[in-house]
Amino acid sequence: MDAVNEPVHPEQVRISDAERHAVAERLRTAHDDGFIDLSEFDERIAEVWRMRTRGELGRVTRDLPPPQRRRNDGLVFADSAGGVAMKVLAVIWLCLTAVAVSGWGIVALTAGVEYPWFLWVSAPPGAVLLTLWLTGIGRPRRGNR
Repeated sequence: MDAVNEPVHPEQVRISDAERHAVAERLRTAHDDGFIDLSEFDERIAEVWRMRTRGELGRVTRDLPPPQRRRNDGLVFADSAGGVAMKVLAVIWLCLTAVAVSGWGIVALTAGVEYPWFLWVSAPPGAVLLTLWLTGIGRPRRGNR
């Protein structure tokens, strides 16, 4: 059998930039979690971009623990300063809305006024928070560790 038709061992398969990015993200997580220091992180990242095969790529993460699921997976707000700010603002907005709806309910029951004035209190800040969140402020990144 000639060399052209021989199967390539999985560790000899060339890697893509997407695979390099995934390993770089794993190294970034290891640095963030304190498993490697900044100097070692820099060395390993430089090494990742010099590597060509999957076998080589596996060497830079071999001594790291398996990736853990992060706390913000599936949650609405990220574990960042923006996520904390949005969470605080959302809680304040919910409290404001609860007070306004309660006040409206009391007035509606006692005076018979049914005009939903609480929407003037609740809707504008709610629209601002929703717009910020939809533009990505405080929201977890997709595929975030």
